[in-house]
Amino acid sequence: MTTSCRHYSLKDKTIIMSIFILLLALAIWGVVHSFLASHLAKDLFRLRAGNSDFYRLAYNIFAAISFLPVLYLMATLPDQPLYQVPAPWSYLMYGGQVLAVLLLFMAFMQTDGLSFMGIRQLFEKESTGALVTRGLYRVVRHPLYTFSLLYIWLSPSVSQNSLVFYIGVTLYVLIGAYFEERKLLRDFGESYAEYKRKTPMLVPFLTLGK
Repeated sequence: MTTSCRHYSLKDKTIIMSIFILLLALAIWGVVHSFLASHLAKDLFRLRAGNSDFYRLAYNIFAAISFLPVLYLMATLPDQPLYQVPAPWSYLMYGGQVLAVLLLFMAFMQTDGLSFMGIRQLFEKESTGALVTRGLYRVVRHPLYTFSLLYIWLSPSVSQNSLVFYIGVTLYVLIGAYFEERKLLRDFGESYAEYKRKTPMLVPFLTLGK
């Protein structure tokens, strides 16, 4: 019985360590990603490089590459299954994920995908641009976040590591959206303040998201 308890304790420690490492990796990525998205980082880059025409593209490439270690940790750290939604309910969840991807693509196109990726800035002078309030942006202020979260939380198969990952991403989105809105208020002023008063942040028709 002592041996059994000792093994159980070791398993618990392994699980806790896996969760800690994954959360730490997500936190480090989130802090770096948020800093690089700030006006301060962009201004520093402009001072060193002379211009910031390719900053957005470089930022997106770096964000994608630097996220790979997080995915690697999620896939390789000790893990255990938590739940598996059975059919036919799992089929409905897969269908919801497909719908989330389609809506995510629509929101991406309504955002001006070329500018979002940083490609347009290579050929045109960068500007603050127009405040997007049409299409899916009439429903929520951050449809890219909304449908990304919808996609991950509709996963019918969830393990310990994936749950930690989903929670970490959700927290990052909520915190990131808060700071992003401060930047948008600075860029668009009263126009964004009025848009914010009329449109929920992430959940349609939820006044708490305003």
